[in-house]
Amino acid sequence: MRVFVTGATGFVGSAVVRELIAAGHQVLGLARSDASADALLAVGAMVHRGDLDDYESLRAGASRADGVIHTAFNHDFSRFAESCATDGKVIAALGSALEGSDRPLVVTSGIGLLAGGKRVTEQDMPDFGPNAMPRVATERATADLVARGINVSVMRLPPSVHGAGDHGFVPILIGIARDKGVSACVGDGNNAWPAVHRFDAARAFVRAVEVAMPGAVYHAVAETGIPFHQIAGVIGRGLGVPMVSKTPDEAADHFGWFTHFAKLDCPTSSKITRRQLDWSPQEVDLLGDIDQPYYFTR
Repeated sequence: MRVFVTGATGFVGSAVVRELIAAGHQVLGLARSDASADALLAVGAMVHRGDLDDYESLRAGASRADGVIHTAFNHDFSRFAESCATDGKVIAALGSALEGSDRPLVVTSGIGLLAGGKRVTEQDMPDFGPNAMPRVATERATADLVARGINVSVMRLPPSVHGAGDHGFVPILIGIARDKGVSACVGDGNNAWPAVHRFDAARAFVRAVEVAMPGAVYHAVAETGIPFHQIAGVIGRGLGVPMVSKTPDEAADHFGWFTHFAKLDCPTSSKITRRQLDWSPQEVDLLGDIDQPYYFTR
């Protein structure tokens, strides 16, 4: 099948492109720059020029494909609410191009939406109410498409999608620890972070677009939940700085805007995903991965 991929040169999206091609599919990748277009051509993908603000280009790309995988998201946390709202509009645009067909759309969401200290499964849903966190716009837009009979499914990613080239939450923690001279956790640090290697996550996306199960929710989770203090400990050893505990009040000063994520407690099951997609993670675990030198090279 020909699959249109947004975020096709990103950390997760580029892995999805690799796995799609390895599985024998054609890839049409969204590219907003010459550099992105060249990167896609170099790995054997086709190029569709456009960006997330050009809804007509998104509809045109989806119209040229047998299925769509949406991995793009603006991770500028200074504009987080705006980025979340835009994601909802992007999903609506992609879905409109698929309406009236059974062509699948797989969208990316976050397991952090469900955080609450209890083990969550694919059957748990986020709060859609007026006080919900902004990221819920993704799943709200998806629910709207499902109600219209569009073949859309959700792939929830954990707070750490790791691997060489990671520029997500773990590198942010490393940067904070380097700047502060200590690697910290909040309280006893037993809050649980689920995790997955980006290549394992990519294989889950490929299986989801192949299975094309309308309304399905998947968890690309290899590890149910790593205690945060263990992550902080590996970071401390890698930087040669002590690992310390911070009270909630101290944490706000230490982590700044990242405090919410440092306290995130969301043990997560992927049992349904593994069964429905015949998916089994194969890559190195989070602690083994972040113990590698490439995580600590500026």
